[in-house]
Amino acid sequence: MPQNQLQNIKYSILDLATVCKGDTIQQTFHRSLDTAKHAEKLGYTRYWFSEHHNMESVASAATSLLIGYVAGGTTTIRVGSGGIMLPNHSPLIIAEQFGTLGTLYPDRIDLGLGRAPGTDALTAMTIRQAPMNMHYDFKAAIQTLQQYFSKENKTARVRALPGEGVTVPIWVLGSSTDSAYLAAEMGLPYAFAAHFAPAQLQQAMEIYHTRFRPSSFLAEPYAMACVNVIAADTAAEAASLSTSLYRMFLGIFTNSRSPLQPPVPYEEMERLWTPEQKYGVMQMLSASFIGTPDTIKEGISGFVAETGIRELMVISQIFDQKKKLHSYSLVRELFTGQ
Repeated sequence: MPQNQLQNIKYSILDLATVCKGDTIQQTFHRSLDTAKHAEKLGYTRYWFSEHHNMESVASAATSLLIGYVAGGTTTIRVGSGGIMLPNHSPLIIAEQFGTLGTLYPDRIDLGLGRAPGTDALTAMTIRQAPMNMHYDFKAAIQTLQQYFSKENKTARVRALPGEGVTVPIWVLGSSTDSAYLAAEMGLPYAFAAHFAPAQLQQAMEIYHTRFRPSSFLAEPYAMACVNVIAADTAAEAASLSTSLYRMFLGIFTNSRSPLQPPVPYEEMERLWTPEQKYGVMQMLSASFIGTPDTIKEGISGFVAETGIRELMVISQIFDQKKKLHSYSLVRELFTGQ
């Protein structure tokens, strides 16, 4: 890849409203707004939140409310969902919620849609009031949502007010090839969750780009991938900061979803996980870029070239807020050269 090709790639942020050990949820929300304001100054394109439920470490359950909070505290950066788990909701309610957001913050709201539960099976059943194995037609639900947003729906008996006629771009999100087929068929932008499920990334991107059908929403394929990034001034500091991320994912294997832990010396990880756990964590986090800006730039440049993405979304699970903001500043320099 040419030295300056990253300058043609948009860069964005995913936020889970991750709760750090010792912080209240209110403090967590304030951190998110602080980070979004910092990202806006740095020229990041989007700031997305992801819907999760029943997790002590993640506070983004009421996703649309959090989007409104951050959109109201910023002025130019796009704010949206990465994503709303559509099977958890009525399409009409989502059209009304995002129609409201799109009315309050015109041309700044994105609606990324996923079909995973965003939680455990019992909680998902509680939310949906239906069995988890019940058939769900994701495509039909998206089409229903599109209809509610359309001006043509004004003659229907059920209307989304607000929502009707409001421009809110819809993205298909995914972590497997199924979503790639759907996004390509519907002619919608596609975002892949490589930050925790990188295994089918390359195959999904190939499917999306080769099968894409132009639509009234999008003339040509537009793909984005989300990856983990931890940037620091030295490799040793980045390695230490990364231990918070590793311990978070270790919690998935040990069923311990505690708040984000402070970093430890990287060497201490060997006593915190078994070889099997380490292998599993590293597999899930293989789309991660950790180190100094020079090291990260080489890795990200290769990643962009291999996937053909037009935009990179990054998530930085860093315990210390100042170091997290500094990491995002370093990442921005990769794309702008400034």
